[in-house]
Amino acid sequence: YLDKVPGRRRINISSRVGERQALTSTGLGKALILDHPRRYWIDRFAADQATGAPVADQHLWLDRMDGYVAAGRAFDLEENEDQIRCVAAPIRDAGHMIVGAISVSSAAQYMNDERMTALTDTVLDTARAISRELGWVPPG
Repeated sequence: YLDKVPGRRRINISSRVGERQALTSTGLGKALILDHPRRYWIDRFAADQATGAPVADQHLWLDRMDGYVAAGRAFDLEENEDQIRCVAAPIRDAGHMIVGAISVSSAAQYMNDERMTALTDTVLDTARAISRELGWVPPG
């Protein structure tokens, strides 16, 4: 984590600037690996599970990753921290490579499926704006 901006609600989210989390359990981590091949996902998932990442079902996780690729963003559905959900999107450079990610996180009580869907456009628009600052040009 490079930066963290608190929200208006008093919610304690355990991530800290300078800290690392498993790629496969966080929205940011999943957003960072959206462009990687499926084999990488499988290997990373196994490695994260072996090093103490929250236990998850690989088949469900892979299905979700396929959906995240199609949507251009990723979710954390309480996979990293109980009762915390987030919407994340990749940041790209001039070569279209993913070089970072941003996310919006909140307590699950405020982040139901409808809220996550509503936040998706905002998070994607913000990630795209940052990406454009880095020289990224949308395809097409």
